[in-house]
Amino acid sequence: MGKVLEWTPLPADMAGRTVEELLEVYRQSEGMKCPQKAKIQALINTAKDSIGVTEGTAMARFEIAALVRRYRQLEAEIAALDAELKALVQTTMEYQWLKTVDGLGDATIIDLLAEIGSFAHYRDPRQLVKLAGLTLKENSSGQRKGQKHISKRGRKRLRSVLFRAVIPLIRHNEAFRELHEYYTTRPVNPLTGKQSIVALCRKLLNVLFAICTKKQAFDAERMKQDVLSQVQRAA
Repeated sequence: MGKVLEWTPLPADMAGRTVEELLEVYRQSEGMKCPQKAKIQALINTAKDSIGVTEGTAMARFEIAALVRRYRQLEAEIAALDAELKALVQTTMEYQWLKTVDGLGDATIIDLLAEIGSFAHYRDPRQLVKLAGLTLKENSSGQRKGQKHISKRGRKRLRSVLFRAVIPLIRHNEAFRELHEYYTTRPVNPLTGKQSIVALCRKLLNVLFAICTKKQAFDAERMKQDVLSQVQRAA
């Protein structure tokens, strides 16, 4: 909405204008995404019913313009920081191995390494699962056996990064997609979509630990064979 605030900061600036006229105005601003026609029409309709600011408009425009400039400055600073982080991560030993996993982008790798550090610091992938709070915990009392849930005792941010990583992996990584389909459709104890994602988060940590400590590229075919073996054992 940066273009809207820059060129039409007040409702009065939209009064009596058509969608095409406002599009032409917004195209004058470089480097910012132009809003869609439907959104512009919605803004025009809202502006008609808005009382808006009728006094002190000069100062209101000045303040909004200052905020837009600050927003652009922050965007530029974030972009520069992202570029610096990417360059730094590319110097690590793990980067070349993590990049072999289809669907795992640079932003995710940066976030993962920021939370985990080097995989060489861990002796067993179960330490990473525990660090992320993804170990299973059973809620039981007396002779009553309860359902299992993740402990959530680890790093919340790491757990969030893993959840965000798994979603595109299901879409773009054939091995993870097949494993997700197996978890959710197996005839015995099928998992819900959310339960499958949790299981895939644990699987991802195991896979990343293996490829980084063994210094091997991700082998999608081997992982798919593991899925097939699970299906055959369950049959």
